Amino acid sequence: MVSSIVTRRASSFRLGLMSLGACSCLGFAFLAGCASNGEQAPVPRTADAETLYNYGVDALHDGHYKMASGEFELLQQNYPYSGYTGNAELMEGYAYYLQGEYALSVQQLERYLQLHPTSPDAAYAYYLRGLCYYEQIGDVSRDQLGTIEAVDALQEVVSRFPQTSYARDAQLKIDLCRDHLAGKEMLVGRFYQEEKDYQAAIGRYQRVVQDFQTTNHVPEALERLVEVNLDLGLPDEARQAASVLGYNDPDSKWYRYAYNKLKYNNQLTPQIRKPGSGKKNRASEHTQPTTSSVPSAQGPLAIAKVPSSPVQQSSLSKFGNVPPQSTAAQLPQEQRRKRGFFSSVFTPVGNFFTPVGSFFSNTWNKIF
Repeated sequence: MVSSIVTRRASSFRLGLMSLGACSCLGFAFLAGCASNGEQAPVPRTADAETLYNYGVDALHDGHYKMASGEFELLQQNYPYSGYTGNAELMEGYAYYLQGEYALSVQQLERYLQLHPTSPDAAYAYYLRGLCYYEQIGDVSRDQLGTIEAVDALQEVVSRFPQTSYARDAQLKIDLCRDHLAGKEMLVGRFYQEEKDYQAAIGRYQRVVQDFQTTNHVPEALERLVEVNLDLGLPDEARQAASVLGYNDPDSKWYRYAYNKLKYNNQLTPQIRKPGSGKKNRASEHTQPTTSSVPSAQGPLAIAKVPSSPVQQSSLSKFGNVPPQSTAAQLPQEQRRKRGFFSSVFTPVGNFFTPVGSFFSNTWNKIF
């Protein structure tokens, strides 16, 4: 009885499989017949390289930076040997920069530089990489490792491409970073001075004077060296600091403070000149550039920022926009977009560059 049940179930199972196989064969035959009659189901098509590139550019124009980076990435995946691929790699890094995804931007730019070390756009790639670090600089109350990284990255632009406008702007930013680092030293020095840890304070102030001589923190550092040395009972060192300050910046408020400190403590000597009794030394005539007459700028090869006002004491001033620093990266002539994405003209104005012409007139009318 049991064996007959098993036999019937096995037979039923085999019949089921045979029926399923027959249906499958009929299905394949039907599909083959459709194919022979030209009735294939539509196969999704991938846009060509130029179209993908234009999609990415349009997304940048519309402010859809994440979408733009996706289009440029898709182009690289589908057309690794296209004439647009190299620029897509660079533009993907730029799109990440606009998103504030600085780590991704640095990663993409370093990949681009590894693949195209001799590219005509290498200078811009290094410059944009430096800006990624520069944008992440925190205030002086925080750790300054990011500022040091920004200096290193920007210095590489200056060293590799010294004759370019990128190098000039990078050097300006290096000076601002150094001023920021000096501000950090002053902040710590003031803390030590308030805590009456005078030796530690002297070390910080001396570092500003010795290592950051071109920053605008030096006059205050010298004045505070006068204060601290007087508190330590070291009048000779106090007078020496005051003499250096008086020689370089006799009209500054910091020299007036130093002079009055020495006078109050009866430590004036004939060698200590009165405030305002001499012209400024040329070394102290350096002033930070401003951007009052500089147009704002965004976009590839047009990212440069300087403070809207000089850095004061321990605070890093907010960064404002400055104009583009160089002409844009270009595809071969036959591969340029008809709308002229990579065609631009720049006219020098002072130490900066002002764009002539227009690009994306609705949004980026000051870029290209």
